[in-house]
Amino acid sequence: MSASLNAAVATATAASSSAAEGPACAEPLPVLGRDITVPLVTGGEVTYAALDYAASAPALQRVWDDVAAYAPYYGSVHRGAGYLSQLSTDLFEQSRATVAQFLDCRPADQVVFTRSTTDSLNLLAAVLPDGCQVFVFETEHHASLLPWTDAQVTYLNAPRTPDEAVATLERALADRDPYGPALVCVTGASNVTGELWPVKELSAAAHAHGARIVLDAAQLAPHHPVSVRDLDVDWVAFSGHKLYAPFGSGVLAGRADWLQEAEPYLAGGGASRKVARRADGGVDVEWHTTAARHEAGSPNVIGVYSIAAACKALTEAGFDSLVAREQHLIAKVREGLAEVPAVRILSLFGDDAPRVGVISFVVDGWNSSHFAAALSAEYGIGVRDGLFCAHPLVRTLLGSEPQAQGECGAPEAEPGDRSLNAIRVSFGAGTPDEHVERFVRAVRELVADGAKWQYRTEEGRCVPAV
Repeated sequence: MSASLNAAVATATAASSSAAEGPACAEPLPVLGRDITVPLVTGGEVTYAALDYAASAPALQRVWDDVAAYAPYYGSVHRGAGYLSQLSTDLFEQSRATVAQFLDCRPADQVVFTRSTTDSLNLLAAVLPDGCQVFVFETEHHASLLPWTDAQVTYLNAPRTPDEAVATLERALADRDPYGPALVCVTGASNVTGELWPVKELSAAAHAHGARIVLDAAQLAPHHPVSVRDLDVDWVAFSGHKLYAPFGSGVLAGRADWLQEAEPYLAGGGASRKVARRADGGVDVEWHTTAARHEAGSPNVIGVYSIAAACKALTEAGFDSLVAREQHLIAKVREGLAEVPAVRILSLFGDDAPRVGVISFVVDGWNSSHFAAALSAEYGIGVRDGLFCAHPLVRTLLGSEPQAQGECGAPEAEPGDRSLNAIRVSFGAGTPDEHVERFVRAVRELVADGAKWQYRTEEGRCVPAV
């Protein structure tokens, strides 16, 4: 790459250098929307408390600034001779290297860019060898529970301790065909309870029985460092929109062999290295063996760069300080909710289990959608209610039958009636203390005094009555 291109790349990536130093460890990282005000049904406005990080985290200001600095230099990658195309290609491949470093990948690992965690795991499902057996706990997010439609799937019951999780997997693997390929899929941190799973121990169990393992790190990577080497996983998948990046991109990183041996996930330009007509009128295709094999079409360059910018920003901020601050917020929320007898926090592994900033709960006498609507309309607090795209897990935690009614975001119950859903509060690097303090105060007031406004059900959701 020429010196002039290097200079342009440096210009594009250094515009937010003052933000790169990061705030003091006791302060939240600056995020977009931190000063947005929203109206309350009771009158007036309040700064919005975004406590739905587990769905989509707000973009870091540092990431947004980096992307804005690059945007004027945008060009199509890999197939352009022009200055901006070459620059964009360089940034695209630098982003791949940045993600590999962020994940502590092994030298032979590939980093494939996708649309999301869901897309990443569907890609892996598409490249499984024939006859592959897949083992997945019922506790998984649907992104990692559902893609394995062409494999022999064993769904494992929800464990109640980390040790039970390992033992359950070992028993299942011991009963499998020992000669065929096998894959274990496991989350790093639950999107419902926030609890950390024993990934390293599960990896050891999988490998001891000749199986491979993929880590769904969608909820883990934004909160904790993820090392492919240390955890000894074969693949890891995560999404940019949960990692404080503003655009729709994801990552599948790990072993190259199954990826290289399978047909491309999508057929088209970029995945093909050479295409030629045959004498019989057909077409012969030679596919790439690099990550490009599964990245057909013009890629989301800005989305990919935003993921790399987020990886850099989190690394420079320091995970030690980020984790320490988040544990401070977790303690505030859990201690505050523990003081409200009507609240029951959902947990698989118990109160002492290590966790990230994701907490789900139910409130006696409240429909979860009604409670979430009141938090939003009367306090300016955004949380999530429903089954969180983890229906079997939430039903298990609520003690309902596996076939019980209830679906994400659409409870059948009226305001005030019990529903088979829960409420989830989630937070992270950009959350100020005031947001969680307001949340705890709001929970106490709603339980003690009830909602100040009337609500009705509209298309399955509780909304303020006009």
